[in-house]
Amino acid sequence: MVSSNGYERLPMYARLTSQRRRFPFLPLPTTSSKLQLTSIHRSRSRSPTRPKSRFQLKPRSLFTILKYLIPAIAFIFVLGFYFYEPHIEIAFYDRTWVHKEIEPILPLSGCFHESRVSRSYNVSRHVYGPKRTEVQAGMSMRMGLDCYDFAGTITADSSTQITNVALEDRTHFHTYWRSDLAPFGPRQEWMLKSFFATQHLPTSRLILWSNGDLSSNEILQSYLRRYPSEFALKIVNIPTLARGTAMEGSPMLSRKDAKAWVDGDLIRLLLLWNFGGVWVDMDSLLTRDLEPLLEHEFVSQWDCYGASFYPASCAQTNEVPDKIYPGESHAHLLTVFVMIKGRATDWGALLYLKLWRRLIAGSIPPFKILPFCFSDGRSCRLDNRLPDPFLPDHKTGKWTMGLGLEEGGGLDDALHKVFGVHLHNQWEKPYPAGGWVERLLLKRYDAKLGST
Repeated sequence: MVSSNGYERLPMYARLTSQRRRFPFLPLPTTSSKLQLTSIHRSRSRSPTRPKSRFQLKPRSLFTILKYLIPAIAFIFVLGFYFYEPHIEIAFYDRTWVHKEIEPILPLSGCFHESRVSRSYNVSRHVYGPKRTEVQAGMSMRMGLDCYDFAGTITADSSTQITNVALEDRTHFHTYWRSDLAPFGPRQEWMLKSFFATQHLPTSRLILWSNGDLSSNEILQSYLRRYPSEFALKIVNIPTLARGTAMEGSPMLSRKDAKAWVDGDLIRLLLLWNFGGVWVDMDSLLTRDLEPLLEHEFVSQWDCYGASFYPASCAQTNEVPDKIYPGESHAHLLTVFVMIKGRATDWGALLYLKLWRRLIAGSIPPFKILPFCFSDGRSCRLDNRLPDPFLPDHKTGKWTMGLGLEEGGGLDDALHKVFGVHLHNQWEKPYPAGGWVERLLLKRYDAKLGST
């Protein structure tokens, strides 16, 4: 383009001239500014243009969406809970530990061979002999009152009640109290009351073991005077009890903890190995005679959710509720001592899971597994677990399928069917005055013992 002055106009200058006409207040560019503007124009023309977003979510729009989305999701969840009953169980296990401790099934050591069975143990009776009752349901029984109703099918045979049995031939019940942890007081006495109020005393004897001398305790002195043939105090000597076992001389014999769980599990094994009989945890309240269970060998479920067993002397000793295990001394299933001579101190559920798998792998009939409610009715679903023993009745509400806590109600009926209530070491919690434990258990113990 040629101007009126005879020189050629640059495109940029032409553009500026047109802008000058539109905006007369703009100064005319000099030669240097023309070159500068031209370079700026070129650099800008070469730079890529940023594409505009087709959709931009404004904060107000996001708030509006969330305002309706969150209630909609909550409504869907509520509707789902109304029509469907969720069952969610999550457990995490270390893969290395599972491959090492759970999956391998090692062969038995040979102590189950007939030639190695103790002469004092009647294999035909305890393993292969006919049984009058069935204690293993084969079902999880998590629904409603199924477990409690099944416990009610196990009844005593009144025709076999014996009234005159020599002391050495009685069923020995063992329990243990760590005197260095807390003194033996009225709270611990309730287990003794539950035993003497529910068991058939002419065929039973309770032995209270301790790591210290309890003979000066006034409460225990009263029971020794009242039940001279049915009650005894003894001091436990772990190294002596371990003689002749795979644990003899092991440094693990001195292991203890603040709850008496580790040494308690070991003492349970040692006592049943040496003397046989039944183990009863001190934090238990017995609710009926254990005699119908004594023809079996079994462990007791910790809860209703899986194969978690109470520690037991799985040694042809009939393990009854709340770690209550009867049987004969040196029974041939007590090869657990061969298994526990290692570095681990897990003498509970894992030990018996391993033993159970080894038994069936060796084609040997395993011990039975008692349903959870026989001793641990507190460990299941919210709608069929026993109410919390340490809460007042008005805070526990209705129990089990709409059945109440009153005398003669659903809870009372269930307690007559099961064999015990395990309180899980909660010694610091008192029983509420007028609560179901006091009304349906404690007062009845006192009434029964006061009349004998």
